[in-house]
Amino acid sequence: MTREENEARLEKLKVIVSSLPEKPGCYQYLDDKGTIIYVGKAKNLKRRVYSYFSKEHDNRKTAILVSKIRDIKYTVVNTEEDALLLENNLIKEWNPRYNILLKDGKTYPSIVVTNEFLPRIFQTRKINKKFGTYFGPYSHVPTMYALLDLIKNLYPLRRCHETITPESIAKKKHKECLEYHIKNCKAPCTGRQSVEEYLQHITEAKEILKGNTAELQRKMMAEMKLLASELRFEEAEVVKKKYMLLENYRSRSEVVSNTLHNIDVFNIESEEKVAYINFLHVTNGCINKAFTFEYEKKMQETDEELLVMGIIEMRQRYGSESKEVIVPFPVEQFTQSFKLTVPQKGDKKVLLDLSKQNVLQYKKDRISQAEKLNPEQKTTRLMKELQDALQLPTLPMQIECFDNSNISGTDAVAGCIVFKKCKPSKQDYRKYIIKEVQGPDDYASMQEVVRRRYKRMIEEESPLPDLIITDGGKGQMEVVRKVIEDELGLQIPIAGLAKDDKHRTNELLYGFPQQVIGLKTDSPLFRLLTQIQDEVHRYAITFHRDKRSKHQISSELDSIKGIGPKTKQTLLKKLHSVKRIKETEEGVLGELIGEAKASIVYRHFHNN
Repeated sequence: MTREENEARLEKLKVIVSSLPEKPGCYQYLDDKGTIIYVGKAKNLKRRVYSYFSKEHDNRKTAILVSKIRDIKYTVVNTEEDALLLENNLIKEWNPRYNILLKDGKTYPSIVVTNEFLPRIFQTRKINKKFGTYFGPYSHVPTMYALLDLIKNLYPLRRCHETITPESIAKKKHKECLEYHIKNCKAPCTGRQSVEEYLQHITEAKEILKGNTAELQRKMMAEMKLLASELRFEEAEVVKKKYMLLENYRSRSEVVSNTLHNIDVFNIESEEKVAYINFLHVTNGCINKAFTFEYEKKMQETDEELLVMGIIEMRQRYGSESKEVIVPFPVEQFTQSFKLTVPQKGDKKVLLDLSKQNVLQYKKDRISQAEKLNPEQKTTRLMKELQDALQLPTLPMQIECFDNSNISGTDAVAGCIVFKKCKPSKQDYRKYIIKEVQGPDDYASMQEVVRRRYKRMIEEESPLPDLIITDGGKGQMEVVRKVIEDELGLQIPIAGLAKDDKHRTNELLYGFPQQVIGLKTDSPLFRLLTQIQDEVHRYAITFHRDKRSKHQISSELDSIKGIGPKTKQTLLKKLHSVKRIKETEEGVLGELIGEAKASIVYRHFHNN
């Protein structure tokens, strides 16, 4: 699009905006093909839509959206609540590209009560409102199975797929099947169970699916007492068994407080691209509905916007008429049909905390499932977490860590390990023998190694790391900084891993002056940093032990005149250590290296 065409487009849109009413409503943005690409709600249509065209947008997604708008349509409503409901319905109908997307679809199953003459109850993933009444979807599938098992045990409803009508029953077109003989069905198709009784069971099953178990129990208790007073004890026993099944199911629900009734609870956990919203419904002190859903962000929506959308969506979906809704933070009161509450203590705060636990667990499970399917996703997430924690300019794709090892300054060495995309890159590991430093000076040794490492990388034009980690605290970080920034003029972020008195990784340090970066010790990122520190320590100390061992061996055998490298190699290959060479008889040594050389070695160790 040319500059002139774009200006003409904006001029046309501003004319439309200037004629918009200052009333509540919904607006729809259309692209050049006439497709709805965004649906929004507003208290004041004119003011809200004008904000899209009155300034430059920092948000890239919003800027892209505005660039694609070719036409604007709108619908005026009476209240903001009506605008919310209309927005929700329009998003479901048109699924606009730039709107929040509820990511359930066919992912979770529902329970359907069919519209047949003798209805059936079963689980399904296909939604067709003409076919029956749907309950769900159930994000926690075991909850759905528990409900189906409860209904199955309470009411022997039919499970067959036969088309049953009053005429077919009257003409006796059906006969009892196996389900009748094993007492899973009372055969209403043959008239052995009355249609009225069957439909009463369906009505009661619907109440259970709605979560109204307390009212059903009250009716059962009244019926049980009536039957007992009439001395119909066998019938009363049947009702009692049903009552106990309901009581057992209800007791497995989370009992919060007998004083809480008909309350909705919502909580949210948000990430960069998705948000998770948990919904709990409480009746008679028990949680009888618990769902968590995932919303895909499209325009960097705020948590408040997402939560309002979730409240409208879930209350509508599950037919909630609660007069009180508990939320984790204040949101604008968008309707007078219920009261919004942000509890600070008491039973309602307990409910809110429970909702938070549910949404965090759901988020953890979803991330775990995604990472199993795509391991690269876990790597990217860890690098993003580290970038955010340290405020790094880029993702830490390459991390390098250093450690020294020596005993009182002797055989001083250092190791550098490299992690690429959070995985050890062992072909890039490097060992360093300390050459310039005399005595046990860890700081000077670290500077020597860092200087040698990055001078060479600059000369060879090798890719520099995105982050350097020192195995030590503030002192190690500072001496590395002096080399990297002051001597070499490089700008590489430097962090430090400090240990506690028990030599366990304790904290992550970053910045100058150094600050402790708060990380949970059981988090995957902290485990990654611990792995890096353990790996560099293992690498450096193994190199030191190898060097020290070789030094000790060479000082013992190389001092024997007449014994060359090949003879030494033969002895070590067969006997493995100087100690065993000392303990070996001269005759055995003669068989290995000849009598003359054996005599020289034996006399060297046993001359005294």
